[in-house]
Amino acid sequence: MTAAGDFTSVGAFEIRSAAEQRVPFVFNSPHSGRHYPRRFLEMTKLDAMVIRRSEDSYVDELFAGAVALGAPLLAANFPRAYLDVNREPWELDPRMFQETLPPFANIRSARVAGGLGTIPKLVGEGLDIYPSRLPLGEAVSRIEAVYKPYHETLMRMVTRTHARFGYAVLVDCHSMPASIRIGDTGVRPDFIVGDRFGASASAAVVEAVISLLSSLGYTVAHNKPYAGGFITEHYGRPARGLHAIQIEVNRGLYVNERTLQKTAGFDSLADDLTRFCADLVSLPDHVFTGLPLAAE
Repeated sequence: MTAAGDFTSVGAFEIRSAAEQRVPFVFNSPHSGRHYPRRFLEMTKLDAMVIRRSEDSYVDELFAGAVALGAPLLAANFPRAYLDVNREPWELDPRMFQETLPPFANIRSARVAGGLGTIPKLVGEGLDIYPSRLPLGEAVSRIEAVYKPYHETLMRMVTRTHARFGYAVLVDCHSMPASIRIGDTGVRPDFIVGDRFGASASAAVVEAVISLLSSLGYTVAHNKPYAGGFITEHYGRPARGLHAIQIEVNRGLYVNERTLQKTAGFDSLADDLTRFCADLVSLPDHVFTGLPLAAE
């Protein structure tokens, strides 16, 4: 069996949407997948709980309120430990595979060096996923059967949104460890908003996102230590009216990182994020288009 058969009972990903898209926003949760194929679990040396340490646990549920507002949500069912779509398609570690990688593979990125390429080598606190090298065909199969269809779907969603509304905002939703601190300040951010240091979204859009989250009483950092990955880099073209922002949620707000059980804070955080989404999609068009009010 190959990757094509890993998600026959549960699709590799799904679009959650209302009957009609009413707002120029697309939400994306690429790391919250929690369907672990039996074949994959038999390949790893980690147990069923430890392998989950890379999950952005329940992030798709935290942002679920966006769907009722008329914004589609693309959610991965495949786990990040299996495949990371927030990487280039061929960002691979040559030490993981039995055969030589093709010449077009990116083997020297910082993410590959850290064990977090398209096919991750590590989870959690530096734990190896596999006991031995994989056949290269395993990576090719996952990229062809899951990675490429995922990005084709996301690109189609963003492109259609832009064509219909004249602009599009992609909100890429993630979570981060509770241990994260801002530099040497010791401050624990509740959220980190990333825009690739201004490359993936306009300053007005980012300022609006940070302001809305801050107004709910949360501590919000900007770009450090997470500025966004391949998705924000690849889809964000603010000069063309395509804005992509990454939002990292501190897991300490809503989940026990050891057991992955939701904590008492989950429901209130989900309610706050629904309010945030409602306020975000209600902002006037000029925030996203840069046009003066009279020109809208």
